Order: sequence, then C-alpha cells, then structure tokens
Amino acid sequence: MALGKRDGERQDDIWIATGKLVQGPGHPFYAKLNSVLAAAGFDRFVEERCKKFYADGVGRPGIAPGVYFRMLFIGYFEGLDSERGIAWRCADSLGLREFLGYDLARATPNHSTLSVIRNRIDLETHQEVFDFALGLLKQKGLVKGQTVGVDATTLEANAAMRSIVRRDTGEKYREFLERLAKESGIATPTREDLARLDRERKGKGNNDDWNNPSDPDAKITKMKDGRTHLAHKAEHGVDMDTGATLAVTVQPADRGDTTSIGQTLREVMENLAELSEDGAGSKGSAEPLGVREVVTDKGYHSNDVLTALREMGIRAYVSEPQRGRRNWKGKEREQKAVYANRRRVKGERGKRLLRRRGELLERPFAHHYDTGGMRRTHLRTHAKILKRLLVHSAGCNLGLLMRTLFGVGKPRTLQGGAAALAAALTLLLRHPAALRLEPRPIGVSIAILRSQMLRLARNHALAGNSASSTG
Repeated sequence: MALGKRDGERQDDIWIATGKLVQGPGHPFYAKLNSVLAAAGFDRFVEERCKKFYADGVGRPGIAPGVYFRMLFIGYFEGLDSERGIAWRCADSLGLREFLGYDLARATPNHSTLSVIRNRIDLETHQEVFDFALGLLKQKGLVKGQTVGVDATTLEANAAMRSIVRRDTGEKYREFLERLAKESGIATPTREDLARLDRERKGKGNNDDWNNPSDPDAKITKMKDGRTHLAHKAEHGVDMDTGATLAVTVQPADRGDTTSIGQTLREVMENLAELSEDGAGSKGSAEPLGVREVVTDKGYHSNDVLTALREMGIRAYVSEPQRGRRNWKGKEREQKAVYANRRRVKGERGKRLLRRRGELLERPFAHHYDTGGMRRTHLRTHAKILKRLLVHSAGCNLGLLMRTLFGVGKPRTLQGGAAALAAALTLLLRHPAALRLEPRPIGVSIAILRSQMLRLARNHALAGNSASSTG
C-alpha cells in the first residue's frame, strides 16, 4: 500500500452518488431524544400548531417547525447562546445533522432562517411547545405541582450603556453631561471635567430618565458581579419535588421580587391547570395539580406577598430578613401572615425546604444560563427573549426526562461518564477493594465513582505529602 500524502494533488469529482456520502455514527443521546420525541408525536404536534403561519403553494419550501425547535433544543444541550452559533454547529456536526434529519446533500438552516421563523411563529406557540415538554414530564410522574420554588436572575441585555438616551430630550449621555457642564460655567469641558461632574451627580442611572433605543425593554441595573449594565429579569417557578421548570417569565430588570412573583405564580397556575385538563394529577395521583406551598428567599418577603398567599390558601416558606421590632398597629391581617410564615420557616419542614431550594432552584439556573449559555441575550425586547427562553426551558425539562429514563441529561455527560468509567476500571485493577458499589442507575453510579475516585486521589496525594515532609 502506497503512502498517502495530504498535500498531494487531488482531482475533484464531477459528481458523487448520494449513497457514497459519508454517514456519521450519530450521537447516542440525540438518538434517544429523537426516539422520545417521535413516540410522543412531537413533529405532528408542532406542525399542526404552526400550520397557520405558512401559506401552501407560495414561495420556496419552508423549514419544518420540528427542525426549528430542535435547533433551539441544541442551543440548550450544547451551551450555545446565539442563533448564529447554533446554525454553525448544526452544519458542522454529522450527529446533529442526523438529529435534525438532514444528510450531507442538504444544507442545514442558517441563522437568518432561524430569525425569520422565530418572528413568524408567535409567542403562544412557543409556550405550547414548553407545555408539551411539561406534559411529557407529567406522564412520567415528574410534575407534582404542590410545592413551588420561585427565584429570579438577571440576563445581560444586547445593548450598551453608552447608547442610552434621555427620554425627554433624546440627548446621548455625553451630550447631556456636556450641557450640564456648560450650564455650571465650564465653557469647554474636558473628559476629566465630565467624569467629575458625573461622579458627583445623584440619580444618574434612573430608568425613568434614560432608555436604550435598540432595546426599550432593557433596564439599567446592577449585576451580580457589581457591574452596572442594561439587563432583563428572568424568573422561574420550579417544582420542589422533582426540579422540573413549571414556568418562566421575562420581566423588567428594575422590577422588585415582591412585584414580579405575582406574574410568575400566575403562569405556574395556568400551566398546571392546562396539565390537569389532560388528566387529573401526576402519575399515580388522582388529585388535580395545584400550588399548595411556595418557597422563596428573603428578597420576596413582604407584607403584601405573604398576605396574598395566605388569602389564596397557599402556605408560604419565605426566608425573613432582619428588620428589628415592627409596629403592627392596624395591620392584623399582615401580622398573622408574617407570624405564620415565621413559624413554618423555623419548623423542620421549613428548614428542609429552604435547604432544597439551593439545590432545586439554583441548579436549573446553572443549566439554563451558565452551561446553557443564556446568561447574555443576543435578542432584544421581552417577547423575542421569552420565545427563546421558553424553548430553552423546554430543553431543560427534556434533559430531566432523559436523565430519569436513561441516566444522562445532557450529551456532554457521556464524555465525562466515559472518562470516569475508564478511570474507575484502572482504579479497580490497582485497588480491587477500594470501590464498593451497589447496583444503581448509570447516572448515580458515575457520580459515586467520581466522588470516590477524587477521595482516593486526595488521600494518595496527602499520603505522598506526608511522606515527603517526614523524609
């Protein structure tokens, strides 16, 4: 056999048979996910819902709605924040092409096609896709709907602070400062003069005075890392029994938690009511779905919130901030609600729920925005962002379903599982009695293997350091 050279002369084929095109082996995670979606009739569902947005016999053949929503699922599973990145990744991967149903003879949709389809399909249809994924969780008993946790986070907007303008005059920020400097007696203000004037001015980041023309819904707010930026607020309602995302809303970033919780709870109740219409309760339960308890952090603690929840017959478990002695004169209803919440929070169940809040509320945020790539939005206005976020959350719920059915909730988990399995086999050969595992699901076994391997490696390193220091 002659030695092949990459830089040698190569004659391009005039044509190639479709049967000779390279076919990838596919990805086991996406193959399983496709089987789950096919068994549930996902493509028929979205095609029926999206039929009204297309005209038969007019224009070129459109992209199937199932392909569009699958590409947004890929954005969650692969941690891609932009539609341009999603389109590039789908065109480059043979496994993702198979997930979408595209062979090498067909070009996958580009990012501009995704934008056109997103603008064409309304927000209600994206909500129905989220409800479809939630219905799959309900069929597997992963939606209880009785204890709901609510929390919010900020999303960095696709808009710059230097582009904000005055609502009353339309002046840009620098033009506004130059006018103030001239009114104060500085004829030709320098950059240092403007910086000093801006530093001494109060209320300079007021959303009532400023907005960004590119994204009017973005609000000036302080991010978690201390920076001041234009941002949006995403708030989730999560099932505290299973970790399923029951609702997601996008609201102004300057809206307080005590004000925004009402909209999120309404979305949770509407979604649970629609699930109950399809069949009473979750798997193994004859009772209809309904919120009975709400768990939140101290940012949601207020007299109005606790009183409203009490009047709705919902038990509140809201962490209480230190406010000192309070005057309850003329506020008997508020006092009863606050004291009842205080007793529940100090009880054993309250402590247990607040501990689980960190696990079941913070983990979906990490999946959505950190590894999921949605911490910074590339879309503008709440309606467009919510469309993407609803399908993103549907992907998160599908990941929970896949984790329950097959032990793996994301495609990249298989890479870590393979590495952990190889390392575990090596460790077993060296230390046969080191690992004692009972029969468990693969996802749980991988987690236990990782923890035990880290423990053994740490003990080995400590023993080595101790021996070196002794010598």
